[in-house]
Amino acid sequence: MIGPRAQQYKLLEPVLLLGKEQFAGVDLEVRVKGGCHVAQIYAIPQSISKTLVAYYQKYVGEASKKEIKDILIQYDRALLVAEPYPCKSKRFGGPDSHTRYQKSNR
Repeated sequence: MIGPRAQQYKLLEPVLLLGKEQFAGVDLEVRVKGGCHVAQIYAIPQSISKTLVAYYQKYVGEASKKEIKDILIQYDRALLVAEPYPCKSKRFGGPDSHTRYQKSNR
């Protein structure tokens, strides 16, 4: 499996937080592509958490989904929210925040 103990616990965070009984009716298979090994390890619990919340919303009920979501967000918001950084707003001199309009020297 995965090397160091801390990384193994990171993978199992949703299971340790919610308990095995929450995962009883769910069969999960996770594939990760791209990024480095550490980024992949941080992506796996996030995908498991999002999948479980979506499953409970669709098949079980809104109340149990809210319980699970509250537990996960209280522990670590990154388990459900992908990008903690806001988008940069458009600035003058170009079509977006970084690129600039091409300048003519003649």
